[in-house]
Amino acid sequence: MQVILLERIARLGQMGDEVRVKDGYARNFLLPNHKALRANEANRKKFEGQRAQLEARNLELKQEAESVGEKLDGASVVLVRQAGETGQLYGSVSARDVAEALTKASFSVARNQVVLNTPIKTIGIHTVPVRLHPEVEVSVSVNVARSEAEAERQVQGEDLTVREEGPAFETFSEDDDDDRRGRRNRDDEDGERDGDDEAR
Repeated sequence: MQVILLERIARLGQMGDEVRVKDGYARNFLLPNHKALRANEANRKKFEGQRAQLEARNLELKQEAESVGEKLDGASVVLVRQAGETGQLYGSVSARDVAEALTKASFSVARNQVVLNTPIKTIGIHTVPVRLHPEVEVSVSVNVARSEAEAERQVQGEDLTVREEGPAFETFSEDDDDDRRGRRNRDDEDGERDGDDEAR
């Protein structure tokens, strides 16, 4: 489907561009969210009549986003989650979790503004992009830990995903092996003597 973009869409085009997109993407996302119009003569005229208004509105929204972005950029939130000894989470951290944590930290961020292509599945400090406007993107730090104390240790640079392990099996020297072999031989000899005694 050919559409006219009403705002900048990442990897698609700028406001006013006519682009071809998949029908499902246009019907399910672009058109219902007023991000595009079907490309036909009537809509081209409609867009040209509204262009100045759309550009002014876009500039206003961009300035608001930049103002929020200055405060939000580099912000850090802590999410406490249960995890195994190797740091693998029992579950995951989604874009909704990050948005809720930022909202609790007094930032107004919607779930769809958090650019998290795959959920976070390990403890650690993760950098997550937040798109406040098609032309304004900032990064926040998401500290996922098993406790507030662990979160603090991660901030200090400690890697809690690596578990220190002892040797997986007991190691023996050749001397130990000789001692065990000697003990086994003596036990066998004792067993043979006991058998001989019983026979007599």
